[in-house]
Amino acid sequence: YFQSNAMAKSEGKVNGATLMARALQQQGVQYMFGIVGFPVIPIAIAAQREGITYIGMRNEQSASYAAQAASYLTGRPQACLVVSGPGVVHALAGLANAQVNCWPMLLIGGASAIEQNGMGAFQEERQVLLASPLCKYAHQVERPERIPYYVEQAVRSALFGRPGAAYLDMPDDVILGEVEEAAVRPAATVGEPPRSLAPQENIEAALDALQSAKRPLVIVGKGMAWSRAENEVRQFIERTRLPFLATPMGKGVMPDDHPLSVGGARSHALQEADLVFLLGARFNWILHFGLPPRYSKDVRVIQLDLSAEEIGNNRQAEVALVGDGKAIVGQLNQALSSRQWFYPAETPWREAIAAKIAGNQAAVAPMIADNTSPMNYYRVYRDIAARLPRNAIIVGEGANTMDIGRTQMPNFEPRSRLDAGSYGTMGIGLGFAVAAAAVHPGRPVIAVQGDSAFGFSGMEFETAARYGMPIKVIILNNGGIGMGSPAPRDGQPGMPHALSHDARYERIAEAFGGAGFYVTDSAELGPALDAAMAFKGPAIVNIKIAATADRKPQQFNWHG
Repeated sequence: YFQSNAMAKSEGKVNGATLMARALQQQGVQYMFGIVGFPVIPIAIAAQREGITYIGMRNEQSASYAAQAASYLTGRPQACLVVSGPGVVHALAGLANAQVNCWPMLLIGGASAIEQNGMGAFQEERQVLLASPLCKYAHQVERPERIPYYVEQAVRSALFGRPGAAYLDMPDDVILGEVEEAAVRPAATVGEPPRSLAPQENIEAALDALQSAKRPLVIVGKGMAWSRAENEVRQFIERTRLPFLATPMGKGVMPDDHPLSVGGARSHALQEADLVFLLGARFNWILHFGLPPRYSKDVRVIQLDLSAEEIGNNRQAEVALVGDGKAIVGQLNQALSSRQWFYPAETPWREAIAAKIAGNQAAVAPMIADNTSPMNYYRVYRDIAARLPRNAIIVGEGANTMDIGRTQMPNFEPRSRLDAGSYGTMGIGLGFAVAAAAVHPGRPVIAVQGDSAFGFSGMEFETAARYGMPIKVIILNNGGIGMGSPAPRDGQPGMPHALSHDARYERIAEAFGGAGFYVTDSAELGPALDAAMAFKGPAIVNIKIAATADRKPQQFNWHG
């Protein structure tokens, strides 16, 4: 039934499913992630026929997360395909995450037939209304011949300006409806977004401000990764010799092991800087809103952002550079060619940062060296970091697992770290990993998750196995959500954050033909990681850690 409907084509006519697939392929969609059923199976079949890689997922949330990660990694909006009603509702989580993260994606939702609107049709829902607050563009396609027009609008809206999400509603009778091919008006192919520049006087003002600072700090955000500005940023940092700090997904734009990185003294650098240069980063909760006590009350700000509305948000900017990150940092580099200035190698600021880095390293050194079982986070990360290939794509998910992992697992290449992001979303893990493996099949993909985080999307391990993706999943298992919880006793219910202790998550890998390893002792960890990395298919390493394991003592609350 579905095969015949997908292929249905009378002489000189074409159906909506085929028009959708052709329009997506024309607009640069290479990957479609989804879960099919009525009425969208014909679209998936047509997409495969047009050369789009369709990856069938196990959960609509994971499919929507995969689509946005693939969009970020490829630089073009990729697609998520879901069924009507509950399927669309499940996928709205990914739509919202993409929008807040400023990543493009295209969600295509099936819908009941237009002629049945309001009649209580199968899975009838007000899907455009639901999607609209969570994306940049949402529209129902009312006739098959209009499909190329709407796909072009959705892709352009998602990609141009500040990137974000788009939604297209595809009713059953539009998917199966046939029209004369000659009646279909072709749409233009959406090109690369224009790379807007900043006024030259603002470029000079930014450099003047940097030159006047005693304690400057550059913060490299994921906006620089999105704009593919890594070469320009590296030239700028190495020419000015300014200390820099990466945001979580800005990691890798500059290698974490670069001598000018101050990641090992993050809190000190933020609190003591007298001037902060935001490169494609936002003063949101991740950067503590730019406010005291995490920053000096008198800190000066230079802000580079694609969106004019972001300038001055939470903290007034002394200099605004509105436009494309790659283009504007290129302008800065060109302007520097006529200046002799660079930040000196020996200053009290550099000395204070170096001392703080050394002190932080000394504080965690005993935890890294502690072979007590069950292990702490830092001891586990010692062995993980030692085995990470330099070109690995790291997916981090969890509370402490993700936060500590940001400091203990280095990134060396741009767009090589994917995590909960600006929305703080749990559940992204294996969807992101599947997308990374699809887009970069030649690179190692390693998902490091807490046991709670793994539970959100663990069934996508079957997806990885089905498609032969050699993803390595490393679970730091403390038996709880966030902080671990002691096992319940005497039949009493556990705390609200308690999960199953001694859960054998690695057996999920074995069930699908992958490799599973259970680690309870530090002496077992290295060999298990080596075996997992050497295994040709997907693998899970389930590591039991202490329920009381925590971060090193923090000066500030994490969200303050």
